Amino acid sequence: MCAFLGGEDKDNKRDGLKNKIILYLKERKRKMRKYVFIILAVLFSVYMLGCGKKNVTPQEAQEAMSIEAMNALNVNMTAATPEPVKPQVVQPAVVAEPKVAPITPTIKEIQTALKNAGYYKGSLDGKMGPKTKKAIEEFQKASDLKADGKVGRKTWSLLSKYFNAAPAAAVTTR
Repeated sequence: MCAFLGGEDKDNKRDGLKNKIILYLKERKRKMRKYVFIILAVLFSVYMLGCGKKNVTPQEAQEAMSIEAMNALNVNMTAATPEPVKPQVVQPAVVAEPKVAPITPTIKEIQTALKNAGYYKGSLDGKMGPKTKKAIEEFQKASDLKADGKVGRKTWSLLSKYFNAAPAAAVTTR
């Protein structure tokens, strides 16, 4: 019988400890809910009071409201009899021509333009060989450009005039 009573004590102690833990956890949960509620209430109050809104000066507020909006609100703008509002005619903005990206010519186009200008004597093979490079340099020298043998924007702007032109007579080089 004594052994049986000893076992009962252990079970009672274990159940008592388990109950204390459960009560402690329930109390903590209740307190956490309380804190979460308080935090949410503070955040909601801040939102409703508008602390996060931008402060607008009276000038900015006036600029933002159009005449039509004020008329819709039936706001009397002056104490005297207001003059009728004349609609403003807005002139369309002058639109500049869109800038066209510079076109990079093919080697064949460069050779054609050089041939038409009288600087290139070879065949139109589309390959940048020594004859093509020499013709480009000669054209650049004759056009007062830096003679680097490369067809950049300035060189092509002058050379492109000869692209669709009739072939010219042989040009003498300097």
